[in-house]
Amino acid sequence: MEDHFKTIALQADGYYKDRGSKFIARIYPAETAEDCKNILIAIKKEFHDARHHCYAYRIQPEDEEFRSNDDGEPSGTAGKPILNQLYSNELFNVVLIVVRYFGGTKLGTSGLINAYKTAAQEAIKSAKIVKRYITRDMELHFEYPLMNDVMRIIKEENLEIIDQFYDKNCVIKLTVNKSKLVRVESRMKKLLTLEFKVLKSNNIS
Repeated sequence: MEDHFKTIALQADGYYKDRGSKFIARIYPAETAEDCKNILIAIKKEFHDARHHCYAYRIQPEDEEFRSNDDGEPSGTAGKPILNQLYSNELFNVVLIVVRYFGGTKLGTSGLINAYKTAAQEAIKSAKIVKRYITRDMELHFEYPLMNDVMRIIKEENLEIIDQFYDKNCVIKLTVNKSKLVRVESRMKKLLTLEFKVLKSNNIS
């Protein structure tokens, strides 16, 4: 079961120039479509005098969501070449924006496609690409005499403890890689006599 994907650690920039037109590319980490929208708003404010603010994003590796926008350029000449670079580099949870300052000379369809593609490539080349894991949060409720057995499984499976509480009964919250989920669930269910549940999805670097 696939449990990881590639993304970027921090914002990165790229640049391309053709016949006077300047293409400034920026790629950002983004977890949601709302993040992408807010980043685009900020870019439009920063480069308010640019003619075009074209972009593409790709998020949510388990339930993929993507979008591209030409922002006034001829259809398919800007947003799609940018998006294709995200696919070529297998990147998720990113938004890539290319700002164009028009230089007075039209580049034609092939020229525009090459310009947006190259600017996007340059931004990705300068980015630090990292692997992130698709995980589940797991919450265990059990009686204290089972503590040693629970901790043994946690150690053997190399699980991360998020939080833990000890009172009349014990509560431990864990992060489990997706690829280990079925096995860990099975082991815990054989052991625990109290409550056991898998919580929300989470992405961990």
